[in-house]
Amino acid sequence: MGGVGWRRLGSKLRQRWGWESRLRARGFSSAPAAPPPPHMESVGFIGLGNMGSHMARNLVRAGYRVSVHDINEDAMNKFSDDGIPTKRSPLEVSESSDVVITMLPSSAHVLDVYSGGNGLLGNGGHLGPWLYIDSSTVDPQTSRTISTDMSRCSLKERKGYAEKPMMLDAPVSGGVPAAEAGTLTFMVGGLEETYIAAKPLLLAMGKKLIYCGGAGNGSAAKICNNTAMAISMLGVSEAFALGQNLGIKASTLTDIFNCSSARCWSSDTYNPVPGVMAGVPSARNYDGGFTSKLMAKDLDLAMASASGVGFKCPMGSEALDIYRKLCDEGCEFKDFSCAFRHFYTGKDEK
Repeated sequence: MGGVGWRRLGSKLRQRWGWESRLRARGFSSAPAAPPPPHMESVGFIGLGNMGSHMARNLVRAGYRVSVHDINEDAMNKFSDDGIPTKRSPLEVSESSDVVITMLPSSAHVLDVYSGGNGLLGNGGHLGPWLYIDSSTVDPQTSRTISTDMSRCSLKERKGYAEKPMMLDAPVSGGVPAAEAGTLTFMVGGLEETYIAAKPLLLAMGKKLIYCGGAGNGSAAKICNNTAMAISMLGVSEAFALGQNLGIKASTLTDIFNCSSARCWSSDTYNPVPGVMAGVPSARNYDGGFTSKLMAKDLDLAMASASGVGFKCPMGSEALDIYRKLCDEGCEFKDFSCAFRHFYTGKDEK
């Protein structure tokens, strides 16, 4: 659809449902101010892992009519046991939904779910849903490829003011706790008018939405964020381990960092030293959280994307090497903050 058509859509959406004023009044609350509009009532959710399962349940709580799909039968059974409809394929999800959201492990999974056999873009490109949102962490090119494929499709019937199916890449930050609490941050790429239309839906799962620009920019923002997060965690872990070797307790350094220029999320919210902070993976033998395997995957996406545009990332490349080494040494399912203990041989705080 051309830009003019979607500018018209954005204007009409504001007029008809008053979404902009509602969102300001809500202060980005995670509960909807009103029932979902008719063209957003039925939501298909594909990918019921640690993140997706909570996101789907928050949509149910917000009043959306949700159906789900996952290749893991146990994950689907947990939803069917609660009376939430399950579907046997992505195409079956598509056939019963106004909107489809995907939350999948990798670019390969995303391409298969959208374009593979019984994929979302089946039925000869004549689609039922008017909006598709991919919240997976993938490379920007994958997001742009799917968006281009989507632009060649048509709607079986007009829904709301949409004349063609639309796509947003909307990866998230905040991890499993934020997914469960409905406080995720969404980084969104795609047409701005589509982003505006999707706000009520996204705010049923999160509290902060950031529009990043055109197709693929949400995915680009996410891999940049995770590159910075990995480098920051390694830097803080290295400094704590150095301090221990110099005779300074990690708790003392934490106090210093958190009131000085070294303060960051890895020191004040997600401290990697066991015994310093409660309620974080380092306090439970690095179980749970964001695994080293996923961090290595995201860094690999980032470095491949950097190579594709001829940009050198020496610190990102070194971080990738470290997380690959951790995975090779048996830490792939430990939280990525385990680098403090298993790469820098840091000690627990006594």
